[in-house]
Amino acid sequence: MLTAASLIKLIAEIALMALLGQWVLGLLAGAKKQQNLFYQILEIIGRPFVSLARLITPRLVLDRHVPVVAFLLLLFAWLLATIYRIQTCLQIGVELCK
Repeated sequence: MLTAASLIKLIAEIALMALLGQWVLGLLAGAKKQQNLFYQILEIIGRPFVSLARLITPRLVLDRHVPVVAFLLLLFAWLLATIYRIQTCLQIGVELCK
């Protein structure tokens, strides 16, 4: 289970950084963000998580807010995986968690 928690944490970290980078690059690039190659790459990385967030949110939520929902869900998953990993490491011993 420690490996599963580590994998969930890793996937969440990658997706969180992609969504955060996409947001920052969108601010910097402005209206031409869709023509930016790095923005497109970050969008491809974050797209599965944004699509999943769109599936679980009601239609009342605007499409432009769905990436924020995806970010918050990923942050929550990362926090849960981190807490679980810490608890497991404290139970089995820190030496075994390295």
